[in-house]
Amino acid sequence: MTDFMSDWNKDAFLSVPVGPLGLIAMRGTEALGEKVNAWLMKWRDHQEVQEERDLVTAPGYDRPDFLIKAYCPRFGTGEAKGMLKESVRGYDIYILCDVGAYNCTYQMYGKDVPMSPDDHYQDLKRIIAAIGGKAKRINVIMPMLYEGRQHRRTSRESLDCAIALQELENMGVSNIITFDAHDNRVANAVPLIGFESVMPSYQIFKALLRKEKDLTIDKQHMMIVSPDEGAIDRNIFYSSVLGVDMGLFYKRRDYTRVENGRNPIIAHEYLGDVVEGKDVFVADDIISSGESILDLARELKKRKANRIFASTTFAFFTAGLDAFHKAYEEGIITRVIATNLTYRTPELMAAPWFIEADMSKYMSYIIATLNHDRSLSKLLNPYTRIKTLLCKYYEEQAKAGFRLV
Repeated sequence: MTDFMSDWNKDAFLSVPVGPLGLIAMRGTEALGEKVNAWLMKWRDHQEVQEERDLVTAPGYDRPDFLIKAYCPRFGTGEAKGMLKESVRGYDIYILCDVGAYNCTYQMYGKDVPMSPDDHYQDLKRIIAAIGGKAKRINVIMPMLYEGRQHRRTSRESLDCAIALQELENMGVSNIITFDAHDNRVANAVPLIGFESVMPSYQIFKALLRKEKDLTIDKQHMMIVSPDEGAIDRNIFYSSVLGVDMGLFYKRRDYTRVENGRNPIIAHEYLGDVVEGKDVFVADDIISSGESILDLARELKKRKANRIFASTTFAFFTAGLDAFHKAYEEGIITRVIATNLTYRTPELMAAPWFIEADMSKYMSYIIATLNHDRSLSKLLNPYTRIKTLLCKYYEEQAKAGFRLV
């Protein structure tokens, strides 16, 4: 609790919130919702001791927890409706929705049907409709932005992400919080409401440093490599804050064919400094099948790179994990770091090469700050926190004899 109060303005929690906080965890986000709720409860209970008078003036503040029960039952034909188990009148509602939770199923004509992103998005709208305008404010936390990869029009095609954002705005949503949007310019579709694309850079790098205690983070021993031109910004950030060099791969594609919705990659071409003998950190937003990141890792190994650490905000592994198990055994890839912002299979969680970056505490910071109508600027810039993290890491290495500071 003390680190939270020192890092983020503790006066924020001495103010009256926008409204009593209500957290709705949609299907597939129950575990994450419980973690976020636990952090919020911890800070609330601590704050009651510090200054009870100001906070309890908001009706509903004495709830046993912040979770609001909501569900979407289905008829035998697959049709559904949204339902709330309790009143949310006057509440500041935060709806947590994972459109990638394909582990959720429903019954249709007696068969189990996995929920697609479309199903999750429809259920989100049903719950907003069930609220019926009674809440004081509705905020949607959608870590993986629905249709975020269909963010621009290049031919005769739909603009699904923009349509979805405008639908949410028209339904009365005040703020949309997403993580590592494929293209931040989708915010242009809803310029009159709050839209934040939060980067999990600090949490991902912190998770790596917790597992790997022998990293030497300097220009002689480490490099940042961007997997493609679309990931340049996030990799430039890591390169700048860590003070190491950056290289770049660009993908040569066959634009005469379309496979699995995209033009297939012919080759990865590398631009940058020599990677021989260096640990390489690669950051991207999504690992879908994982084929691209493994091709990149093999190219780096051909150039005699040392260990390869791949980080991603969302790890789907749509083609399974066998290729990654094999690559790990062959020494092609050392670690894959991903957040818990979308569904991970038990097999992935148990993989020796996988590291999970828990985002629940950070998400609860965001919710608490918005609920008290305070600026998110300190939360959205992780530069200082990463620098502090590095200093602590160097001190730990010095004590353990790994590094001379």
